[in-house]
Amino acid sequence: MPGPFALDRVREAVVGTRFATVDHVVETGSTNADLLAAAADGDGEGRVLVADHQTAGRGRRGRTWDDVPGRTLLVSVLLRPPAASVDLVTTAVAVAAAEAVEAVVGVAPSIKWPNDLVASVDGGPERKLAGILAEASWPPGADIASGWPRGRERTRVPVVVGMGLNVSADGRAEELDPIAVALDELTGPAGAPAPTREAVVAAWLVALDRWYPAALDDDDRDRLWAAWRDRSATLGRRVRVDLGVDDLTGTAVDVTDGGQLVVRTDEGVDRVLAVGDVTHVRAAG
Repeated sequence: MPGPFALDRVREAVVGTRFATVDHVVETGSTNADLLAAAADGDGEGRVLVADHQTAGRGRRGRTWDDVPGRTLLVSVLLRPPAASVDLVTTAVAVAAAEAVEAVVGVAPSIKWPNDLVASVDGGPERKLAGILAEASWPPGADIASGWPRGRERTRVPVVVGMGLNVSADGRAEELDPIAVALDELTGPAGAPAPTREAVVAAWLVALDRWYPAALDDDDRDRLWAAWRDRSATLGRRVRVDLGVDDLTGTAVDVTDGGQLVVRTDEGVDRVLAVGDVTHVRAAG
């Protein structure tokens, strides 16, 4: 079993960043839910919560997130971006997470649209390394579907972003072996130390402190999207997208400035998708 989480080590590593308040709990229902409640109580931007185990962890579209205590990095962060920048927060988080993994293990994971980190072992198929879930607490009456009301784009909105990242494969359910991968299964430089939750979360927060401002700056967003595209596992790939009522098949050709995926169908029509489960279709042979 892993030892106790070394909270002081993380706090020391993030001194000078916006993430000055880092806390740890052994068990909770959901770190995202905890920080959303803290935001409602008025807590400021930069609060971070790490847990050894979640009893009600959740992913996209109402899914649950199961973990083996101490083997997965379970972390959430509270941010308060302007309303106009909320959609780009997850982009900054994903880029920072990919950078952090590369810094810790020497292997660069890719970003699968919209919010997963994936990696392969020995040239095999991509498997899920991490999932990222952002939840915003919009003010009552906000008409999100038609855009933020003019003149209030700078209103700050509490956004909690949670990440579950597989650090160790020990204890993983056998049925997850074909679809999940952990940091200790990736081949890094010879003699590199075993990855730890503390090293990953510290590297992630330091990287996020650099990338988060780019999501807020109209003049710097191109740099953020360039970094995302460089690490994308989805762009240029043939994909199948589950839209709930039907499937869409085509080639992922781009993302919009708001993070929507552009898929060129087999009929040559570009479809812009805000939601959907993407499957990368491997070439035959």
